[in-house]
Amino acid sequence: MKTIMQFNEIKIEEIKKIALDAGKAIMEVYNRDFDVEFKDDNSPLTEADKLSNEIICSSLEKIYPEIPIMSEENKQVEYEERKDWEYYWCIDPIDGTKEFIKKNGEFTVNIALIYKDKPILGVVYAPVLEDLYWAKESEGAFKNDQKLPIKENKTPEEKLFVVASKSHLSKETQDFIDKLDTKKIEQLSKGSSLKLCMVAEGIADIYPRMSATMEWDTAAADAIVRVSGKMTYQYDKDIPLVYNKEDLLNPWFIVK
Repeated sequence: MKTIMQFNEIKIEEIKKIALDAGKAIMEVYNRDFDVEFKDDNSPLTEADKLSNEIICSSLEKIYPEIPIMSEENKQVEYEERKDWEYYWCIDPIDGTKEFIKKNGEFTVNIALIYKDKPILGVVYAPVLEDLYWAKESEGAFKNDQKLPIKENKTPEEKLFVVASKSHLSKETQDFIDKLDTKKIEQLSKGSSLKLCMVAEGIADIYPRMSATMEWDTAAADAIVRVSGKMTYQYDKDIPLVYNKEDLLNPWFIVK
């Protein structure tokens, strides 16, 4: 890509609009009957996933043709080619397709900009909840125009708010939660990338994930976490999650 392109040339308002447009199309499917297919890995796929992917990818290609795109719903580019990417978009057109199918509203549109191996811009939109999270390095992190974090737990030794997956709570994650060093634990449950956003927002203190996720599941919300002053750490290591790895599967991680 052109090395001339500066990060400050990326307009967060344009990315927010793309997420809102995708969300509108998703809601038209959500509010009627729809079919569910299953991919090779047995994960569900709906026409809303495809529609959202088409809107996001075509919009980004039009506005920023020089920046490559990685999306859950696209054929993945070989590592030999993508390892040299300086910037790229990392997209999950619908994170929480299981929540979408259950119609519980806890699914999101996710668009991230990665610089080398680090998320530096992210937009997460929950169309049913009408919550829009976004962040850009140097501009701050926000939820519906409120700067993040909104809340702060001043007594974590007394009570810790822990969020875990609604559809993928593993035994290892529950064991980790049960061993946390605090007098009282309030365990919250949420679908999709909203869990990372809850830590960025300050509703939750910690989100442990000891089960499989892919880079596009976390990238956009991880940018929001980092710009809000929190971090997504690799489990058992004091180092951040990294992106554009040869294997796009995330290691276990803890957001705090």
